[in-house]
Amino acid sequence: MEKENLLSSRLRSLRSRKRIIRKDVEKQIRQKHKRCNELWQLRREIPLVPLEKPYQKGFVRFFVVRDDVMRTKDGTFFNGILNKINTEMYSETRKFLKKKRKSGRRIYVDREQKITSLSTYEWNDPRMGLTERERQYFLRTETYCPFRKTTVSSYEFIEPWRFILRVKPYIITHYKPLDSELEKETDELDDFLSQYKVAGIVHKTIYGKSARWKKKYRRDHTVSRKCFHYKMSATEFAESLEDNNIRKF
Repeated sequence: MEKENLLSSRLRSLRSRKRIIRKDVEKQIRQKHKRCNELWQLRREIPLVPLEKPYQKGFVRFFVVRDDVMRTKDGTFFNGILNKINTEMYSETRKFLKKKRKSGRRIYVDREQKITSLSTYEWNDPRMGLTERERQYFLRTETYCPFRKTTVSSYEFIEPWRFILRVKPYIITHYKPLDSELEKETDELDDFLSQYKVAGIVHKTIYGKSARWKKKYRRDHTVSRKCFHYKMSATEFAESLEDNNIRKF
């Protein structure tokens, strides 16, 4: 009898067994996700190897400080700002064109290039190195983002006329060697982690809850137009009527 009780106490329930299996699967996924990040760091730290014969791969376009501005006493100051907000664009030719459909046919138009605007995170990031004088040349703007369905704040440079575009050949001088074993292991982990169920477990257990964004963008029915006239409760409505009657008399 005692042996039977001891044996029954050691047996786990169905719910317990399922929980152990689920925890083991999540543990394996977390380990593979951690290994994937380690491989990404290893690939990034592979040193570049110089080419024996550099070759040209198209053209690159970027901003530079105008010559008349550079000759002034504030030339180096605006050059320091440009180094933080400069952008680059690549093209196979010097024209930097893109296709656009107009009146049922495709035409080529110029590709627009602007200096980058700083986000709120970049504006407050001390690694950005913005001084108080440099901050005076930026203006805060708010634009509506249709994907987030909210306004996004950014900081734009108020004097873009000080910069002009310049094009030069894009020369490839170095290359990064590939490690076959490293690339093979990375591809296997990417294929595993990109599966639908595995990606859901990663998002839920590592990055947060599965439907966390719904709470932020959930509609508030008390503010909607349909429920606007029903925000006041019956007792509050009666008290407001009594107050109005007292004021009349």
